[in-house]
Amino acid sequence: MESLRRGPRFSSIRLHCRALAQPRRCFLPNNLRVRTLQTHSRSSTASRQQPHPPLVFAFDIDGVLLRGETVLPAAKRALARLEGANPTGLKIPYILITNGGGISEEDRCRKLSKQLGFDIKPTQYVQSHTVLKSVVHKYAEKPIMVFGGKFDEVRKVAEGYGFEKVYTTLDVMAWNPNVWPFHELTAEERASTKPVDFSRTPISAAFVFHDPRNWALDVQILCDLVQSGGIIGAPYLPVSEQNKVDLVFCNPDLLWRAAFDRPRLGQGAFREAFQAVYHALTGKRYPYVQYGKPSEVTYKFAEKVLVDRLEELSGRRPAVSPEVYMVGDNPESDIAGANAAKWSSVLVRTGVFDPAQGPPAHTPTHIAEDVEEAVEWAIRREMERAG
Repeated sequence: MESLRRGPRFSSIRLHCRALAQPRRCFLPNNLRVRTLQTHSRSSTASRQQPHPPLVFAFDIDGVLLRGETVLPAAKRALARLEGANPTGLKIPYILITNGGGISEEDRCRKLSKQLGFDIKPTQYVQSHTVLKSVVHKYAEKPIMVFGGKFDEVRKVAEGYGFEKVYTTLDVMAWNPNVWPFHELTAEERASTKPVDFSRTPISAAFVFHDPRNWALDVQILCDLVQSGGIIGAPYLPVSEQNKVDLVFCNPDLLWRAAFDRPRLGQGAFREAFQAVYHALTGKRYPYVQYGKPSEVTYKFAEKVLVDRLEELSGRRPAVSPEVYMVGDNPESDIAGANAAKWSSVLVRTGVFDPAQGPPAHTPTHIAEDVEEAVEWAIRREMERAG
């Protein structure tokens, strides 16, 4: 996999923007010519190659482009710049990388395209559980349990990735309501379940795809799974390599920014709640794998998506690495992960980060008022570096 790290700068496109601080008044000097696009043939079909730009972007969504279901005003203007409304007239590649999830990438991109007014493709979208596509081969034919989301939506996502035997906590309730006698399945919940005998179905792994809706039910069933070697209702056993149920969380965010005035608890809070209960029961914390920002594996996966997006736009792999700019609102996930990946990081004030509470826990390359200002600053920075 080609890595997008700090490296040689592109010098084939040199820009002079006298008014980048006023985004709609940037212009090219009269004596500047953008190099002629070269043609090439792929599968006997001639196509035009776009020069690779000197920078690419990765955007968080909640708190950067959206707040709840509302599009932030600066978001459409920022994306318009990257879609070609800039001095080169070229598209500047970008991807969206979020710790959200719960539905398929295709469904989410259709909704985002409608909200943002631009065509967002699944090839430029990474949500918290997209990285699980890379581990399907380990569990494809084994029974797994997925947590989070509404009804059986997460099951459908997992099956779309290639997992073949996928079960939910609602399936467990339908099998034996006494597992958690404080919740009665609604008609819609029951309709989403699959009949299965969990006393004869060893669960090999538990994947927390998305934020659970019923923490009490899910904590109980997760504790049952990991203490019994994957057989719900079986005697509890000391955890060993032979009977350990693999546990994967896809989103470490303790907080996230929605439509409410204050940040809301996220999947990271559910993880801590489970671990606190498990520790109270056993005196230990249960081993787990963490995906999502700021995990290294998620940023490496995003790097591959960015390289693929560059090739998709230009028709060829980049010979040298453009600068990657991560624009996010959460210092603990967006900025920490970008800094560790050696990307440039821009922290915006439209989400989780509250400057009134002091400096961010992880220092970004730059702090911007919103995503539009972040994009303008990054373009100006790269053009000044190019000469």
